[in-house]
Amino acid sequence: MITGLLHGFGRYLKLMGSMFSRPERFSMYWKETLRQMNDIGVGSVVIIGLIALFIGAVTAVQFAYQLQGGFIPAYYIGYIVRDSTIIELAPTISCLVLAGKVGSNIAAEIGGMRQKEQIDALEIMGVNTAAYLILPKIIAALFVVPLLVIIGAGVSIVGGFLASISTGMVSAPDYILGLHSFFEPYFVFMMMVKSVVFAFILTSVSCYKGFYVEGGSIELGRASTQAVVYSNILILLADYIIALILT
Repeated sequence: MITGLLHGFGRYLKLMGSMFSRPERFSMYWKETLRQMNDIGVGSVVIIGLIALFIGAVTAVQFAYQLQGGFIPAYYIGYIVRDSTIIELAPTISCLVLAGKVGSNIAAEIGGMRQKEQIDALEIMGVNTAAYLILPKIIAALFVVPLLVIIGAGVSIVGGFLASISTGMVSAPDYILGLHSFFEPYFVFMMMVKSVVFAFILTSVSCYKGFYVEGGSIELGRASTQAVVYSNILILLADYIIALILT
């Protein structure tokens, strides 16, 4: 098992190195990068918004219930929802969802090209397939995923606001007061660092699993599943490491 993990990690590093060793012309990347931005970003806004809305609502309701009847001011609900969303919920949950939606699509797309021998044809033509197929996806994800995380954080805070005032647990002025209280800009920096790291992980791992797929449709489905599973595990591990380093 350890040997297999080391072999896979070495092959992953080799693929990432070949991606930057001999890049193609910039014109070859432009249209593909824009297409990936549209697929990753625009295609994921709705699902990220829905999940963030309910996460913020549930967080507000649960914390309001826990603090009910205590000595903690009601405006702390807005403060707790804001910080928990920015520090952890928005970047981590959003990227876990994107790993399932985007990662599986990327692995299936590149794996399908491998099975149809399109990658072999590109290599015969002298194209650096690692750079041509993978680099635009990574560049697009590094730009778009942080924007999705920011949208998710904002929608989550709005969801907490709507849940708080609709249930009557917290008034609107108290919730807004909590949003303005004890704000640390450093938490936004942490959120952006996490989103960039998670974007690279979910994209590169999915590309790796698709690039080296072997066999038929069963193996392609297995590679797509493994891309999601490995991406989620690595995202959670990176989340823990980043939390240790930045806090």
